[in-house]
Amino acid sequence: MRMRSFSTIITLMVVATVACAAAKAQTLQELIARANAAPVKEQPGLYIDIAERQLKSADELYTEGKIDDARAAIADVVTYSQKAHDAALQSSKRIKQTEMASRKMSRRLRDLKRTLNFDDQAPVQAAADRLESLAQDLLAHMFGKEK
Repeated sequence: MRMRSFSTIITLMVVATVACAAAKAQTLQELIARANAAPVKEQPGLYIDIAERQLKSADELYTEGKIDDARAAIADVVTYSQKAHDAALQSSKRIKQTEMASRKMSRRLRDLKRTLNFDDQAPVQAAADRLESLAQDLLAHMFGKEK
């Protein structure tokens, strides 16, 4: 009897864990829709999540040899990083986290660039430079004389 209730409890815990994981794992399109509809103070974190997912996707696409799809993903990284930057400045929320995430993605883009053919490096370098610029702008906003 005790063994049966123990196995039932374990089964329920596993089901609950799987259900929670499934609820957290949103598709990219759902996350984009959620970010666009979210209040401005929540948008920086959501847009950074989208940009990070697209960066991971771009890395995988370059590895698979799908250059055009990878370039589109890199463009999305820049677009959503810009949106995160703008939302962070507009709401004055998550500025530090957005700056750190932008700088981290910029480093990852530079690392990715080193693995690519010469012809494929320019768009990745441009994206890394843009993200670095966004991070610098956020730093200037945080520590500038005018607040």
